[in-house]
Amino acid sequence: MPARQLYRLRSASHREIIREVEPGRNYVDRDTGEEFEVVGRMLPLAPSPSQLPYSVENLRLCGCSLEQLVQKDLNDCPHCGRRLPAFER
Repeated sequence: MPARQLYRLRSASHREIIREVEPGRNYVDRDTGEEFEVVGRMLPLAPSPSQLPYSVENLRLCGCSLEQLVQKDLNDCPHCGRRLPAFER
């Protein structure tokens, strides 16, 4: 399970990036020179078995009676523990 946490960072000109953040370190936009500010943590929170952030493009229904959303890169449902069917593109 990856233990990293992804954060959303935003500059004064509203440019955004998503990356891991180290405490006490400043992040600067290389194009504009503006400093990024942390505006939120990305879901799922670390540690998580998935490498994908929660977004419409990365989620699918589990298919069990719980009807929970899970990331496409998982093999087992984190809610019911059942094996997920192969993902069809």
